[in-house]
Amino acid sequence: MNAVSRTATPDPVEHALVALAGRVPSGVVIDVGGGSGTRAVPLARMGCTVLVVDSSIDALAILRRRAVDAGVADRITAIQGDAVALSRAVPAGQADLVLCHHLLETVEDPAAAVAGIAGALKPDGRASILVAGRFAAVLSQAVAGRFGDAAAILADPDGRFGPLDPLRRRFDVASLRTLLARGGLAVESMAGIGIVSGLIPGGVRPSNQLHEPRLAGLEEALSAHDELREIAADLHAVAFPAGG
Repeated sequence: MNAVSRTATPDPVEHALVALAGRVPSGVVIDVGGGSGTRAVPLARMGCTVLVVDSSIDALAILRRRAVDAGVADRITAIQGDAVALSRAVPAGQADLVLCHHLLETVEDPAAAVAGIAGALKPDGRASILVAGRFAAVLSQAVAGRFGDAAAILADPDGRFGPLDPLRRRFDVASLRTLLARGGLAVESMAGIGIVSGLIPGGVRPSNQLHEPRLAGLEEALSAHDELREIAADLHAVAFPAGG
């Protein structure tokens, strides 16, 4: 597996994936809802064998083209399937790493999806879970002057502002921990992604803010504080099978 410098990859989720994939060179990765291969192709370049499970035929077609263009088509398998029924799409207990990024907010049964992820992992495997943060949405709506929507997200058990909300749910740290535990996953680490970047007014926001060194450094420092993690745009959990 090719070494990747942390200083060359300012995306904190990419940092985590490089470290997780580095635990098991040439390991098996399942990317649930991985769509067009944004994460799958780089992991395949590192030497991993990647199975991408997604319900969208169009996204999987893009994935196949990307894999061919990147020279890693032999390491990526596209599977059309439902995240909630993951056990029917992939073998149980085969994955060194399972990715589930921005999926639990949209599926009908997130607990079943988590249970499928836990079942797909080897006993010493890890899951990378990325979800939208509830309190960040409250602040974002309030800053934009949509105070009613902000209050609704804060009050609603699922963190939604109403029937027009594109997401079924948003998470805070406690609710994400609870969901993962019910599905058979224990949390190894929890980080906040985008604690201040989503609050920067558009007129002063760097064109590529996550790659702006000072902002990236500030975000990394803030993510170590439990209190501030709660207002992150995304929550990133690394978890493992509770019985592993």
